[in-house]
Amino acid sequence: MKTLTNGILKENPTFALVLGMCPTLATTTNAINGMSMGLATLFVLVCSNVVISLLKNLIPDKVRIPAFIVVIATFVTLVQLLMQAYLTPIYDVLGLFIPLIVVNCIVLGRAEAFAAKNSVGLSALDGLGMGLGFTLSLTVIGSVRELLGTGSIFGMSIYSDHYASLIFVLAPGAFICLAYLMAIMNKIVKK
Repeated sequence: MKTLTNGILKENPTFALVLGMCPTLATTTNAINGMSMGLATLFVLVCSNVVISLLKNLIPDKVRIPAFIVVIATFVTLVQLLMQAYLTPIYDVLGLFIPLIVVNCIVLGRAEAFAAKNSVGLSALDGLGMGLGFTLSLTVIGSVRELLGTGSIFGMSIYSDHYASLIFVLAPGAFICLAYLMAIMNKIVKK
């Protein structure tokens, strides 16, 4: 059970390990985009961890990393094609960042550090925990940025956008929001 919960608070990929900053900063202009990117990454994490754990004894050390990347790229391609076919509006926004999941440090790092050394069950739980932590992080960042930048959350208006601050849906707002949320999470985890 510890494997599942590590990624949510203590070893959160975004707030604690500071991994995957490109999709974190680029796709969290609103809550839907952040959650969608997080769920896509979660799927790739769980599936690639399971397959890599199954194949760990068959992959020679010399080609370990390239083999991991092929496995990860296969699941990223699957996610990309499914999103393009069934979630076209979200794919239109995130399309550029979906292929970047292949080189996301979270996915490759968990394959190398955990899935290649543990059982299939533990690897699946690790992928699920890290994926949930990443999804929650991106959703929270996207929600805060959307609320402060447009006055809404998940597209539902909370207050008039007349009082919103546009900087939060722009690049500087991503850094400001991330910094404050990291500070808050560090304070919570230390208690």
